[in-house]
Amino acid sequence: MSEAPILRMENIVKEFGGVRALDGIDLEVRRGEVHAICGENGAGKSTLMKVLSGVWPHGSFTGRIIYEGREAQYKSINDSEADGIVIVHQELALSPYLSIAENIFLGNELSRGGVIDWHATNKRGAELLERVGLRENPATPVNQIGVGKQQLVEIAKAFAKNVKLLILDEPTASLNDEDSAHLLGLIEGLRDQGITCIIISHKLKEIRRIADRVTVIRDGATIETLDMSAPDADESRIIRSMVGRSLSSLFPERAPEIGEEKFRIEDWRVHHPSDPSRVVVDGASLSVRAGEIVGLAGLMGAGRTELAMSVFGRSWGTGISGRVYKDGQQITTSSVPEAIRHGIAYTTEDRKGLGLNLIGTVQTNISLASLPGFSRFGVVDQYRENRVAESYRKSMNIKTNTVAKEVGKLSGGNQQKVVLSKWLETSPDVLILDEPTRGIDVGAKYEIYELINELAAQGKAVLMISSELPELLGMCDRIYALSEGRITGQLSRGEADQESLMHLMTAGKEAAL
Repeated sequence: MSEAPILRMENIVKEFGGVRALDGIDLEVRRGEVHAICGENGAGKSTLMKVLSGVWPHGSFTGRIIYEGREAQYKSINDSEADGIVIVHQELALSPYLSIAENIFLGNELSRGGVIDWHATNKRGAELLERVGLRENPATPVNQIGVGKQQLVEIAKAFAKNVKLLILDEPTASLNDEDSAHLLGLIEGLRDQGITCIIISHKLKEIRRIADRVTVIRDGATIETLDMSAPDADESRIIRSMVGRSLSSLFPERAPEIGEEKFRIEDWRVHHPSDPSRVVVDGASLSVRAGEIVGLAGLMGAGRTELAMSVFGRSWGTGISGRVYKDGQQITTSSVPEAIRHGIAYTTEDRKGLGLNLIGTVQTNISLASLPGFSRFGVVDQYRENRVAESYRKSMNIKTNTVAKEVGKLSGGNQQKVVLSKWLETSPDVLILDEPTRGIDVGAKYEIYELINELAAQGKAVLMISSELPELLGMCDRIYALSEGRITGQLSRGEADQESLMHLMTAGKEAAL
């Protein structure tokens, strides 16, 4: 790997309406390295990459970009791509109904005489798929492959543009362990080919594995750049730089006060909505007591989200059967309003697609699940709506100067606080939290953990679904394991560790309780 920098960004300042998002950031990336950028949500990481790639054009910021030894003045993303700088965003920019090959060359079509050469498109597409290790027919529609494979299609798309500097924004945020490991291996292979990578990620274990150097950004400014081969370049050092303080523990301390059983599911069965013969959740039973945080662990496809959504107003699935009990009494939750009336709340893992109206304000999002309480004769009392939203802004520490701000403009951690506020306004007794910290940095995670602990301390029953086993082990009083749609065991806080949970998560249906 050459020591010569391929990129220098010098004293970059970017403002939005008088608010300084980037405050004199410096960044140097060496040719052929994997360079990680870490920071809390809202620190300026994505904004910096938009400056680099021309999304925010030259002239809309101050400072200099030196790329391959010359000053670059990109007016658009097409300009940066012409120089071999390609960014793969966290929200994948693929057209689901077009084929893999069509997506790879979208906007960069292979043509003869103004007509697309489909033979060349599919042939070259197959070559690029082989380069990223994806064994799929290039004619396959993108909506027929999983998210992990779609990430590889995005990288193949970058290769089609003769990439020299590849920027990956949270590339493993939505991937399971297997797909994440494959993608990280591919990034290592790119480094061996001399391609420079900038990776933005909150997953510090992955950063520790893959990155040569790490630049930490906080409040729009560069804090430090660490050489990951140095003995003190560990996760604690990165976290300390990110949040500006030392986190003695990744999880807040808690002394649980657990009461009587609050919520129970018995013999719950759910069939796939597109294939009614396929059983996705098969006879699952679990319980949660007042003041208790119970975890639900399982590999991708185990049925965790399907279980949660089917219980919450039958939001997913068909042929649903089983029993739900609240405070010892059997209840029905055949619709979302009915589940809410029984004091059940569900925060979805897909907060942007299903949990929030991104073009709506903080105020209108917080009132969404309890609009009848804000309405009179069908008209929303906006004064009351504003007053309630302001109280949540303060109590939940939602970082915005006004509740009139669009939710889509908030960081991931603050969006998650809005989701929690929305459901807390329904006065729930049972909270089902599905991946409550996905895509959130360590500082914001800690705040969410404190909120979850506070809810449990109020006597609420919390069922927490997470793909991160350390998170479940650090937060939960008991943990159920789900494998192939069936509960395969439960472990107390004292019994559980990653090895024992993984054993139950991979046990299969034959080991079900």
